[in-house]
Amino acid sequence: MADQKHVVIVGAGFGGVRLAKELAKENVHITLVDRHNYHLFQPLLYQVSTAVLSAAEIAYPTRAFFKHNNNVDFFMAKATGVDQGRRVLLTDHGEIAYDYLVLAAGGTTNFFGNESVERNSYAMKTLQEAIALRGHIVHEFERASKKTDPARTEERRRHLNFVIVGGGATGIEMAGAIMELIGVFKKEFHNIDFSEVHVTLLEAMGSVLPMVPPDLQQHTIDVLRKKGVDVRLNTAVTAYDGNDLVLKDGEVIPTKTVIWAAGVRAQDFIKDCGGEVDRAGRIVVEENLLVKGSDCVFALGDCANFQHGTERPLPTVAPVATQQAMQIKANLMALISGKTPDQLGKFVYHDLGAMATIGRGEAVMNGPMPVLGFNLKASGLFAWIAWMLVHLIRLAGKYADFTVSIKWVLNFFFGTRLARIILSKLE
Repeated sequence: MADQKHVVIVGAGFGGVRLAKELAKENVHITLVDRHNYHLFQPLLYQVSTAVLSAAEIAYPTRAFFKHNNNVDFFMAKATGVDQGRRVLLTDHGEIAYDYLVLAAGGTTNFFGNESVERNSYAMKTLQEAIALRGHIVHEFERASKKTDPARTEERRRHLNFVIVGGGATGIEMAGAIMELIGVFKKEFHNIDFSEVHVTLLEAMGSVLPMVPPDLQQHTIDVLRKKGVDVRLNTAVTAYDGNDLVLKDGEVIPTKTVIWAAGVRAQDFIKDCGGEVDRAGRIVVEENLLVKGSDCVFALGDCANFQHGTERPLPTVAPVATQQAMQIKANLMALISGKTPDQLGKFVYHDLGAMATIGRGEAVMNGPMPVLGFNLKASGLFAWIAWMLVHLIRLAGKYADFTVSIKWVLNFFFGTRLARIILSKLE
């Protein structure tokens, strides 16, 4: 390895794994760093939260990706910062020297400084959070089933009131999935009056799913409302104490469950990496994806602010990270071959469209079809089948592909939710 350049990649998400796989084909030494020993398929976290899938079906051992690549090492640690002067990555398990560094650490939930919401609500960015939320939702029905006395009506309804904040894909998919889980519980919790069960979706802006056209946005709202979801637009949250959610207009919603899906920010350590960061903590990168002011540190995905030729930074979605990974691979090899930063290729994002599922047999999709020369826009069963196929293709483990497809078929035809085991203590 003496003649190999050492590339350190922080983060085993979509972008980090793609880059490591591509660099593994070259004469370089790669160290992939992540605080978890698995690659997580984040788009399906909500299905773990609502008992469609189990945790193992959306996570894949990171080392398994590279079992045939002797030039790739995995280092399980939490990154804490970067000393660019000494060219070392700082972690909770020591320092790692690098020739080139790539920050691909992804993001975390953005509570926009609202400490009460951060302290008392449920987020959905990690596997642990998804499992905790699943247990909590099932717990709430178990608790409500023990409080059937009319004198405890207010307390019981608080257990049965579920609020999702955020009208992006995560919030929409979560709202639809909870309604379907409630449909399963109707057959099992015989002493609960399900007219007391409510699901509310709050969105601070004037529309949901900003990445699709207005007619698909309205279709999404119509489908959710038909399912029984109370969809409220232009509705902001100010506080939540674990019992009552306070809205900006002063309304108070009594609930034990607030699911926060309203924003993404960079991991905390990014601000300690020696670069300029924006309000969401993302590190600013040049057109060639080098961190501003650096000649050997790149950044991609949710932790990078790429704003060149766009009014806003690029969206925090997997296609951005994977496309940036390919450009960084090319630029890294160019630097290793002797080129200078000003000779590197500039990143251009190719929008592949967007899709979101609203429930069984219902989804929306909108994306370019270059071969046909127009955008493909669809909703309903066709869009849902397309969504299902895309996600099956993208899943990492072949065994998971099979088990997930079986569970989706069972869920579609029978509403089956098998992963409803409570692992934590019922208070």
